[in-house]
Amino acid sequence: MLHRTDVDGVPTLLAPSSGPMTAGLTFRVGLVDEGAARIGITHLVEHLALHRHGVADYHYNGATGSVVTHFHMQGSERDIVTYLEMVCDSLADLPVQRLETEKAILRTEAAGRGGGVNRMLPMWRHGAQHYGLVGYPEWGIDRLGPDDVRAWANAWFTRANAVLWISGDRVPPGLRLRLPPGVLRPVPAASTVLPVTPAYFTGVPGGVVFDGVMRRHVAGSLFALMLERELFRSLRQEGGLSYAASASYDPRGDGMAVVTAFADAVPEKQGAVVGGFVDVLAGFRVGRITQAELDAVRTKRDEALRHPDAPAGRLPGLATDLLTGARLRTLDELRAQLYAVTLADVHDAALQVLGSGLLQVPPDSRADWAGFAAAPTTSTDAVPGHTYRAVDGSGASLVLGADGVSVVVGECRATVRYRSCAVVHAWPDGARQLIGLDGIAVLVDPALFGAPADTAARIDRSVDPSIVLPMPARNPADIPRPSPAPATGTFPSTGPFPAPAGGSPRTITVLPPGGAFPPV
Repeated sequence: MLHRTDVDGVPTLLAPSSGPMTAGLTFRVGLVDEGAARIGITHLVEHLALHRHGVADYHYNGATGSVVTHFHMQGSERDIVTYLEMVCDSLADLPVQRLETEKAILRTEAAGRGGGVNRMLPMWRHGAQHYGLVGYPEWGIDRLGPDDVRAWANAWFTRANAVLWISGDRVPPGLRLRLPPGVLRPVPAASTVLPVTPAYFTGVPGGVVFDGVMRRHVAGSLFALMLERELFRSLRQEGGLSYAASASYDPRGDGMAVVTAFADAVPEKQGAVVGGFVDVLAGFRVGRITQAELDAVRTKRDEALRHPDAPAGRLPGLATDLLTGARLRTLDELRAQLYAVTLADVHDAALQVLGSGLLQVPPDSRADWAGFAAAPTTSTDAVPGHTYRAVDGSGASLVLGADGVSVVVGECRATVRYRSCAVVHAWPDGARQLIGLDGIAVLVDPALFGAPADTAARIDRSVDPSIVLPMPARNPADIPRPSPAPATGTFPSTGPFPAPAGGSPRTITVLPPGGAFPPV
């Protein structure tokens, strides 16, 4: 059912379909490759590459994900040839005169994007790097110029880093993929900033979110289906606590997969939903699963694999597998593996996911009572260096060292070392926000600490200049001024300690009481 060939050196996958021909060109590049100071560059290249196609009477689009970027369309063979050749030619000669217009479009798109229920979990697990970047704003687009996007396209959108897939019985005649040579780019290794799991953190109102990591295996997809069924039964049908309850299984690209689960909650039932959610997880931990439940989800999965269009529907995922080094399995192999899964396999998958779990609970909720450790919200130490006390008497201290900066309030510390700084937001008035690879952030306004006038210049010289992002001037009314305030000895989550740039909830923002930074 699956046929492999190549077009101009690009590996090509074909599978039959009962509907119109659909084709896609997938590249092994995404958010995990960008770095915090360049988030958005792949998305920007994608938009520029599609501009010349203009308005069409058929469906086409592009999509930038965590590890791959797709260009795809549905139409006649002639339409597909025109579209794919246009994409390749545009990647080789991006319409950079459209750069500022496409940046504005991306800002508008971001403003209307919800981010998904699990937006916060990647950054809390991975920090401001690689897989954690999917939760951060597209900080990089404002400073990107024509040379930046051209260089990115030339390095990543290449023949060796691409796979073509087509739902049809042949490659459309005359198709040429004029892509430059290159290399197949490996998926970066996943990091974690969680010292211990399972862990939890306090997120936003609206529900409970959980994810966990496991070795990629069909048992994980069955576990996700069983988890969704049990959350729905327990929290909606029996408890009447939630309306929406869902779970998913998503291969990550590095031989691992992520199982994510969600249950919504109205404010007055948030505590009960946390308790019910944790009870469901605990049931799987002790192996409270039955053969009948396994058979039910297995039948559901088998029905999807037997659908006439299942071979074509698998093509985008198979393209990603080919680019990330995963073995391509036939439908017969998948079905054989599906029926080989035992209750013990599902329990093992559950233990992997739950043992690596990260739980997001609503405000005013906790999960330490259920064995979840609190995810770190502060640094373990401060850098050695010169200490400057807050001039407003708040008790906060700024420490400027040779290898980084810290802000200390009582026993709480927020530290970013220059060698592990992911991005610096630089305001013209000298304020700086440093965000470390671990997601911890420090806001520095020298005037509030009586620090030297050249503090900002010292910070800028100490980090890689490519990660310093110039920010627009602040409204004078928004620039913090020292004001009397008592020392608290803690890092409040609300009030005078503002949300970090872009609203990223993983970072810990530290600023003396009396001032606040505007969102980036």
